[in-house]
Amino acid sequence: MEPQRLQAMQGWQWITRGYALFMKAPLLWMVLLLICFVAVAGLTTVPVVGEPLVSLLLPAVLVGLMAGCRALERSEELELAHLFSGFQQRTAQLVTLGGIALVGQFLIFGVMMMVGGATLVGILTSGQPVQDPEIIRQAMAGTGLAALLGITLFSVLLMAMQFAPMLVYFNNIAPIDAMKLSLRAFLANVGPMLVYGTIFIFLAILASIPMMLGWLVLLPVVFTSLYVCYCDIFPAAKENRLVTDGGDVSTEEQDTF
Repeated sequence: MEPQRLQAMQGWQWITRGYALFMKAPLLWMVLLLICFVAVAGLTTVPVVGEPLVSLLLPAVLVGLMAGCRALERSEELELAHLFSGFQQRTAQLVTLGGIALVGQFLIFGVMMMVGGATLVGILTSGQPVQDPEIIRQAMAGTGLAALLGITLFSVLLMAMQFAPMLVYFNNIAPIDAMKLSLRAFLANVGPMLVYGTIFIFLAILASIPMMLGWLVLLPVVFTSLYVCYCDIFPAAKENRLVTDGGDVSTEEQDTF
C-alpha cells in the first residue's frame, strides 16, 4: 500500500465529510463517546496499572469507532457493538500497537530527562494540574532543549500512530509496518494536514465558547473525519485490494473490510 498525495484543501473536505457521517447518527455517536470516556476515566483511577492499560487498549477502542464509520459509509446502522470490534478481531496486534506507543512515550520521557528536563517530565507524568505559575516557571527554566526534543519526538510518535490502528485492523498490516506507513502518509500530506489542523483549532475555540457544548458535535467529528482522511489517503483500503501473507484475501475475509 502506498499513501496518496492530496491537495491542501482536501483537509477541509475531511471535516465536511466527517460531519456528514456524524449527522447520520448524531445521538448514538454522543452515546458511544460518552461510554468511551466513562470507561477511560474509570480505568485511570486504578492505581499503577490504570493509565498504562488505557494506552494499551486505546488502538482497539479507536478501531471500534472506525468500524462504526465504515458501517455508516455503507448505509448500515451504527450500533453499540461496533465499539467492541477491536476486541473481536486482531486484538493482539492492536494491543501490541498500544504497547509500542506506550514504550515510545517512556523512551521520549527518558530522553527529556537525560537533557535536563527531569522536573518538566515529573510535572507531565504526575497526572495532577499545576496551578502555581512559579512551579511551571522553574520547570521550564533551562529546559528549552528538553521541551524541544519532547515536542519533536512526540509529534513523530503521533504521526506514526495516526493511521496505524486502521491499517492494522482493516488491512492486516503488522504494527511496526503500520506505524511506518502512517508516518509516511502524514509526511506526504503535510499541506492538507495543516489545513485540517488549523480549521480544527478554530472550530475548537468556537466549540468552547458556549460552555463547551460545541464539543458534543466537534468531538465525534474528530473521529469521523479521521476515518475519511484514512480512506482518502489509502484508497486501496476501500477497494479491498488486499493481499495476505499467503496470497489473495478470501471472500469471507474481504467481507470483514
